[in-house]
Amino acid sequence: MKNTIRSCLFAALLLTIPSAQAGESGAAVKADELKAEPFRDAKTVGKLATGDKVDILKKDGGWLQVNSAKGSGWVRMLSIRRGEARKSSAGGEVAGLAGLASGRAGTGRVVATTGIRGLNEEELKAAKFNETEVKLAESYITSRADAQKFATKGKLKTQKIDYLPDTNKGETR
Repeated sequence: MKNTIRSCLFAALLLTIPSAQAGESGAAVKADELKAEPFRDAKTVGKLATGDKVDILKKDGGWLQVNSAKGSGWVRMLSIRRGEARKSSAGGEVAGLAGLASGRAGTGRVVATTGIRGLNEEELKAAKFNETEVKLAESYITSRADAQKFATKGKLKTQKIDYLPDTNKGETR
């Protein structure tokens, strides 16, 4: 229950992070398509090349609405670096950031990346409790013993992760 509450609080915290301000500038860290709407399957209205400068107009979830010399539209947030583009030591435009965003930071180890699914104000206002979905999510709960068996079978290694401080008591777990 505490982990569920912490997850909800973390999600709420993410929603309070300020979005892009109108007039903020940026540059494309990789080539990407400009879309008519902030959806992967929306109509493509243009293309950005690595290093193209953009003006960031608005943010919606994992998408930024931008204006560039090549047109206006929506582009994936991870394709844009806010501020001025920097050259890497090899001379390519911000290659390191693109590698980091792709999960290929050159560590030689497998890395996990996070997908972004933001909710805008209208979606939050329209949200309704769905008991069926809650029960479905709860059906995935497993016992500690079953999780340990799964980890052993998959040859997974234990890794200590510090918990966020409990804001109610000012302690850490």
